Amino acid sequence: MKKIVDVAAAVITRPDGTFLLGQRAPNTFYPGFWEFPGGKVEPGETPDAALVRELHEELGIEVVRAYPWIVRQHVYEHAHVRLHFFRVLEWRGEVRDHIHAALTWQSIDATMAAPMLPANGPVLRALALPALYAITHAGNIGVEPQLARIDAALQADVRLIQVREPDLPPAAHARFAQRAVALARRYGAKVLINSDRDLARQVGADGIHLKSRQLMQTGKRPAFPIVAASCHNAAELARAAELELDFAVLGTVAPTASHPDQPGLGWDAFARLVRDCPLPVYAIGGMTRADMEPAWRHGAQGIAAIRGAWDA
Repeated sequence: MKKIVDVAAAVITRPDGTFLLGQRAPNTFYPGFWEFPGGKVEPGETPDAALVRELHEELGIEVVRAYPWIVRQHVYEHAHVRLHFFRVLEWRGEVRDHIHAALTWQSIDATMAAPMLPANGPVLRALALPALYAITHAGNIGVEPQLARIDAALQADVRLIQVREPDLPPAAHARFAQRAVALARRYGAKVLINSDRDLARQVGADGIHLKSRQLMQTGKRPAFPIVAASCHNAAELARAAELELDFAVLGTVAPTASHPDQPGLGWDAFARLVRDCPLPVYAIGGMTRADMEPAWRHGAQGIAAIRGAWDA
């Protein structure tokens, strides 16, 4: 078995959402392939320290704000690498290339620079996910008020919605889901249906969100473009990764309005659970938009929320 080489990789992102790729130089492994900047973690060095050092050496920049993200392993012909991806949102200095054949700022919705290193393909899919995962509760606030909030949120910034309506009768649930999907289509947003695969197909949803029990009983990834799952522990996160789901939701992190006396995981436990996770994970449980930065700091893709998602 090849020794695992730890690598720090930077997803350097500008405010307009574009991110930096570097083209591997001649006389290296995979010359001409595109990659996220970064490099090997030296003995005795942490991945975040390696990130700071490598970006200074490769690009001449000083990292100001970076967050741990996902960790993926890949076996190349020459090495078995464990890639610690960080999202770098703020830096000092002008980006100047020191080792790559070329640099490019890339948009996720544009034609991608090619060829990409094989290990980086799943990262591009994760980059397409937004920071906020909004979950409906029309059964609590009413169908029309919820649809109005969906419309307003779509006009603002929401691009990923889960229809979760255990309290609506089946026919009303189906009508609501159909209208939610139609609204989302106007804005290019994605809709997942909680647990009900038949309903997801019926309304033309983009995917399915599995309950944790369904996740553990599922033998293979359901045949939808986007598949996510609710998780509460390491075993469930491992199963979501094994099925190669697109993302997971982990919690509850903090006490919720529905269960105010039930303690949450807390951010430290959340960070430990997602530390080596190969897929993006949203934090859920008492989340509001004010929790976005703490979520990023502790390794989350962002937050998933019911009540907190629809606040202005």
